[in-house]
Amino acid sequence: MNAEPLFDPADFAIAPGITHVCAGGETASLRRHGAALSRYLHDKSSGMAGRVAQETEITRARAGIAHYWGTDIGSIGFVSNVAEGVSIVAESLDWRDGDNIVIDANEYPSVAGPFLMHRHPRVALFQARGTEPDRFTAHVNKRTRVIGVSYVSYLTGERHDLHALRALADKVGALLIVDFTQASGYSPIDAAVADFAFSACYKWLLGITGVAIACWNRARQPTWSPASAGWHSFAPGHRGYDRPPPLRADAMRFTRGNPAHAPIYVLAEALDYLAAYDMHAVQAHVQTLTTAMLERLRALQMPTLTPADPARHGASVCVPSTRAQAIVDAMAQNGVLAWNGQGRVRFSFHGYNSTADVDRAIDALRAEWV
Repeated sequence: MNAEPLFDPADFAIAPGITHVCAGGETASLRRHGAALSRYLHDKSSGMAGRVAQETEITRARAGIAHYWGTDIGSIGFVSNVAEGVSIVAESLDWRDGDNIVIDANEYPSVAGPFLMHRHPRVALFQARGTEPDRFTAHVNKRTRVIGVSYVSYLTGERHDLHALRALADKVGALLIVDFTQASGYSPIDAAVADFAFSACYKWLLGITGVAIACWNRARQPTWSPASAGWHSFAPGHRGYDRPPPLRADAMRFTRGNPAHAPIYVLAEALDYLAAYDMHAVQAHVQTLTTAMLERLRALQMPTLTPADPARHGASVCVPSTRAQAIVDAMAQNGVLAWNGQGRVRFSFHGYNSTADVDRAIDALRAEWV
C-alpha cells in the first residue's frame, strides 16, 4: 500500500531532494517556528507586558499537552530535560537500604542515571533482559520502589505494555515512571497510567531542545513534593523564610527557575499544528511505514532489533551494524537522513514521510550494506 504524507512536507524545513527519516533523533523544524521565536524576542523586549505574554504562552503549551495526554493542566509542568525531571523525583523519595528500581537493560540513561548515581543509600538496579514482554516480572519484589521505563525504546523501537507494568507496580506499591519521548507526537498518550511522566519535546512533538514535559499524577501521588526548590517552585506572593514558603499547588513546582520561554513558544506552536490531526491517524500512518520497512528488511534478509508486530513497536526501525556511523554518513551524502549510535542505524518516521521515503531509505541502506 502506498502512503502519501499525512502532513504537508512544505510546512517543514526539509531541503529539496532530502529524505528525512531521523525523527527519533530530531525532527525537521516547522517553518512557523521562526515566527514563534521572533514573537518571543518581541515579548522579551516589552517589559512587564512581555512577561504577561510569556506566561500566556506557558499556559497555552500546558493546556495543549494536558489535552493531548488526557490529563488536567495542573498536572503539567516543565523541566529542562527528562533527566532533570526524573532526578527531582528520585531525590524526593525516602530511600531505605535494600530498596531497588527495575528497568529494561536497554533503558535510556535519563531514566536510569538519577537512580544509578544515588549514594545515600545506594539503590539496587535490577535489569530486565531479553525481548519477552513480561520480562520485568521476575525482577520486581516487595523492595521495588520504582519501575522506570521508556514507553518506546530509543535503542530498539520496542513499545512496552504500560498497563501491564502499572499492574505490576501496584502489586508491590512501586511508582511507575514513564518517559514518553519516543512516542509523544505521533501516538495517543495516556499519562494517567504513570505516577510521573516526562517527555523531551524536540522529536515527534516538533519542538526544540531546552524544555521537557513533567507530568505529576496528583490523583495517585497527592502528597508528593520535591526535596529541593527554586524561586519558581514556591507559590507566588510569599516573602521571608521564618517558615518554609508553600510550594505551588500544581506540577509547575517542578520548575525551579524561569521556564525556558523561547522553547515553550515553539512548543505551543508545534502543539497547535499537531492538534489538527487525530493521533490515532498519525500512529496508523507512521506504522504503515514502519511495517513496510520491516517487511522489506525481512525480504532482503537484513537484521533488525525492532519487533515486527505493530502493537509492540513505535515509529522507528532499528538495524544493528558495527558500521552504523559510516552507513549513516554515506546515506546522508545521498540525501537520506537517518540516525546512528549504539551500534545501530535508526530509521524514524513522522507525518511528513511517505512510502517513497521507505523505498529511498531501503535503497540507500542496501547501497552501503556489506
